[in-house]
Amino acid sequence: MSATAVHNLWTTASGVTSAAPGDRFTAPTIEYAQLAPVLIIVVAAVLGILVEAFVPRRARYHTQLLLTVVALAAAFAAVVSLAAGGYGTTKAQIAAMGAIAIDGPTLFLQGTILLVAVVAVFTFAERRLDPTAHGRKVDSFAAQAGTVPGSDAEKAAVRAGFTTTEVFPLTLFSVAGLIVFPAANDLLTLFIALEVFSLPLYLLCAIARRKRLMSQEAAVKYFLLGAFSSAFMLFGIALLYGYAGSLSYATIANVVDGSVLEIDPALAGTMGNDALLLVGGAMILTGLLFKVGAVPFHMWTPDVYQGAPTPVTGFMAAATKVAAFGALLRLLYVVLPGLTWDLRPVLWAVAIITMLGGAVVAITQTDIKRLLAYSSIAHAGFILAGVIATSPEGVSSVLFYLGAYSFVTVGAFAVVTLVRDAGGEATHLSKWAGLGRRSPLVAAVFAVFLLAFAGIPLTSGFSGKFAVFKAAAESGAGALVVVGVISSAIAAFFYIRVIVLMFFSEPKADGPTVAVPSPLTMTTIAVGVAVTLVLGLAPQYFLDLAGQAGVFVR
Repeated sequence: MSATAVHNLWTTASGVTSAAPGDRFTAPTIEYAQLAPVLIIVVAAVLGILVEAFVPRRARYHTQLLLTVVALAAAFAAVVSLAAGGYGTTKAQIAAMGAIAIDGPTLFLQGTILLVAVVAVFTFAERRLDPTAHGRKVDSFAAQAGTVPGSDAEKAAVRAGFTTTEVFPLTLFSVAGLIVFPAANDLLTLFIALEVFSLPLYLLCAIARRKRLMSQEAAVKYFLLGAFSSAFMLFGIALLYGYAGSLSYATIANVVDGSVLEIDPALAGTMGNDALLLVGGAMILTGLLFKVGAVPFHMWTPDVYQGAPTPVTGFMAAATKVAAFGALLRLLYVVLPGLTWDLRPVLWAVAIITMLGGAVVAITQTDIKRLLAYSSIAHAGFILAGVIATSPEGVSSVLFYLGAYSFVTVGAFAVVTLVRDAGGEATHLSKWAGLGRRSPLVAAVFAVFLLAFAGIPLTSGFSGKFAVFKAAAESGAGALVVVGVISSAIAAFFYIRVIVLMFFSEPKADGPTVAVPSPLTMTTIAVGVAVTLVLGLAPQYFLDLAGQAGVFVR
């Protein structure tokens, strides 16, 4: 790809100046209006902590739910306002002293994450699925997270009707990190955002009400492997700093393409050293591929998805993928476009083994949450095909796919919470036999989500796959498209198998029941179905929207 073609993928921001060495210290200029979505979420998260400290326990649940939904809605309104004001196109700029990029991809991905968070929070707040404990409604989370599973302290917390309402401010802190992650314009901001959204997720994974030991095991695995990936990313950041003498995306890109002639005396021995660039870039890439669940950095995904509370799994599966792919796009298109041909073979290999590995291993799964985990791994491979395209169509196709996939994922996991037996959620596939006869509506809704995952026409999954495969083919990655189509055919087998199991098997006498949820979970599922069908039947408007949002600011 020519340098000109790569430069078409960004606009150059004006007005970002640096002080001369002799100047006095000047106060930083912060564009509060452009940073409003992030600031709203952070302020609400801090207020959520104060609610835990000062509001009586019986009133915390409703207060936290109201605060969280209002904050997410206000942040989304701020994103829409910025987009309407032209900050996604003509007014795209670098804000917060060069730390945050406000441009089309940032606003599109932030809007997607915030909408996903709203519908996911509805599943967090669901309190009708489990039987009441000692006359009090309960949710998916431990009565008191600090108690030892099975201990007298835990039993006392359940009898007292305690609920872990801290999940709401934790979710808000995670959302704050998630919306900064794809907007980060320097490597330090990228790393801080990574930690801000990861640490709350480690905690949220550990506090399931049922199967607490499995939940805590999942959280420990996620934490340990996440720490490894963070270490890789931090080491890569250090190497890139040694290479370019700066953490700023624009400066690193300028050093890569040779347009920076000044050498920092302190870094004269390393600046421009290609070994540092290649190793550092590869290590940062490793950290991001871990977050999207790409093979061979996927080991945590099935165990964490299975062990975490199902509402958390749905939120994490959707929102984390959106944010991580956004950061990956910005890294490849803004920071390292000069390395396109060096990184292309690596990304090809990762995409191929991710698509095939996720699809093939999913066939062997007997747990519905593990099956969806391997499905998400395969989808990471499909999205990587669009990333590899390195073209405007590639960016817009990835944005569209992320928007479509995220709502299907949250909706599918919301349905999983409804199928229950005496032990809680009935996630073993054998329990789903005959579900179509026991509860036709729930089975039909889940079938819609499975067909979307499989990429069947008239669903959002087909529109998304068609967009990324088309972009990949036009960029010369035809072989990758062939592998993607084969992987999709393999994946279709296990999706169809679940549909056949639900509708064409006899229900067992001791089979699970389908709980009737509150309007909160119903809303989540309804939104998922609506997005799946609208993006499948009439995707053009949203494809155009993603196309308009596909230009990075630099």
